[in-house]
Amino acid sequence: MQGLVLDQENTSGIAIKEVTLPNLKPQEVKVKVKAAALNHRDEWCRQGKYPNIKNGIILGSDGAGVVEEVGEKVDKGWLGKEVIINAANFWGDKQEVQSGEFQILGMPGNGTLAEYVQVDASRLCKKPVHLSFEEAAALPLAGLTAYRAAFYHGQLKKGMKLLVTGFGGGVAQFATQFGIAAGAEVYVNSGSEEKLKKATALGVSGGFNYNDENWAQQAVDQTGGFELIIDSAMGATFSNLIQALQPGGKLVFYGATLGNPPMLDARRVFWNQLTIQGTTMGSDRDFEEMVQFVTEQEITPVVDSVFDFSNAVEAFERMSAGKQTGKIVVKL
Repeated sequence: MQGLVLDQENTSGIAIKEVTLPNLKPQEVKVKVKAAALNHRDEWCRQGKYPNIKNGIILGSDGAGVVEEVGEKVDKGWLGKEVIINAANFWGDKQEVQSGEFQILGMPGNGTLAEYVQVDASRLCKKPVHLSFEEAAALPLAGLTAYRAAFYHGQLKKGMKLLVTGFGGGVAQFATQFGIAAGAEVYVNSGSEEKLKKATALGVSGGFNYNDENWAQQAVDQTGGFELIIDSAMGATFSNLIQALQPGGKLVFYGATLGNPPMLDARRVFWNQLTIQGTTMGSDRDFEEMVQFVTEQEITPVVDSVFDFSNAVEAFERMSAGKQTGKIVVKL
């Protein structure tokens, strides 16, 4: 079969090659992949910036398809089912935090950017019927990350004032959609006026351009501050986020793409009794609740663009350029 593998000897860092999967284990299933979505971790692997990367590994964490084969210990009722795949492996028994064995599908093990993927049957979930394969493929990793940030850590409720930063990325897009569906008063920021317009079309209450150095004060003046902020950048933006929180508010962050904050306004944090909470991916319980929420609310992921598998390198280039709004999907 063909798979998109990490190839650090190639100028693009990736290549479509013939790949042979190992024999199916008793507890595994083989899924014919219909669509797979890109995540930033795939691009970081391509750039050699992700830990424990291995040449020849099939990239891709998100995928949707049809079960074509099951191991001897797997319920044969899965055969022919349309499914999405939970990319979080070995979370462990604690809802509070992942285990030391936690791994994400697509590195260091083979992922979804291939004609077939083999996973433990426990990673399967029936595809929500209102979603196409391309839409469903966009859901798992980013949807799970956003759901845990918003509901498990953020305790998001109807009427809360929520700010989602960096609108345009997959997790930010889902956090925005989840907040709107939950009845929160949702705001976003972005460095792109076009992306702010798209957020408005989704139903947000307002948006702020973070290229304006006074955006945080403008946000406070307009809203009175936020009870919850969901962020992935940190870095020098951290002080603005702390400024934009209401007393008693919470900042939940799932990444630090801009690095560590250069300073911490500790006095503002303790005096306003703010909470700073890290998060990543989510447990199996989070995943089940996320899919149920998406199904009940009939939430449709925002798909930025769909590429044929033969043009997968172009899909990576679009992600690298950072121009997308929503998820980039590869169709197989």
